[in-house]
Amino acid sequence: VRASANVSYDNAARDIEYYTGMKISAKTQQRLVHRYNFTDNDCSKDIEEVSVDGGKVRLRTPKKGEPCLWKDYKAICVNKSTRKAWFSENEELINWVNEQPLSDPLNCLGDGHPGIWNIFKQFNCPGEKREILDWFHLVENLHKVGGSLKRLKKAKSLLWSGNVDETLNLISPLTKKQAENFCNYLETHRERIINYKYYQEQSICSIASGAVESTVKQIDRRLKISGAQWKPENVPQVLKHRCAYLNNNL
Repeated sequence: VRASANVSYDNAARDIEYYTGMKISAKTQQRLVHRYNFTDNDCSKDIEEVSVDGGKVRLRTPKKGEPCLWKDYKAICVNKSTRKAWFSENEELINWVNEQPLSDPLNCLGDGHPGIWNIFKQFNCPGEKREILDWFHLVENLHKVGGSLKRLKKAKSLLWSGNVDETLNLISPLTKKQAENFCNYLETHRERIINYKYYQEQSICSIASGAVESTVKQIDRRLKISGAQWKPENVPQVLKHRCAYLNNNL
């Protein structure tokens, strides 16, 4: 099972034969994976930090010649170490988190996608829930404003200290659509823009959702192997397989 968590079933069959002399076909590899009972990997420690991000998986269509479909899956990274993913099952993701011991406060990190914040809202925290907008996504959106480099540098410095109002005063006089969009973005995420400088200096928690973005990339290394297309009913088990490998549970 471990052999095919990192490469295609065909390559896993070749690797096993090369290293052991045993012939286990690609089809058998696939059957083993889809019959395997992957553990839920519950958390033994309180969840202090959780980040959520989305990825894409290419689905096989019923009829030959039809274009393939790309569908979303959601991945989470807990305490920067435990990785899990669900395909079209946001409710199961939420239920799994709510069944774990959650700390007070619970730090929730994500980019600007509204679907991620909707998931965070449904976490049943015993105390404070601290939603944090990913610093690098914030800066990425700032640079879409364009224009004066001096102004962008000033705005970045203000945001690094969590000064939303001063940043709005700096950007809002601009007439470009990009500036208006960024001001709306700041208003939408006002409560999620923290004093990043202070949080980093005091090591309070992460200021970016890099842990889950890395998780999505590592999952995609298996899901998006050249030419890979998946039956929708097989995707959940493939995600469990890959996450079990990433969590070193195989």
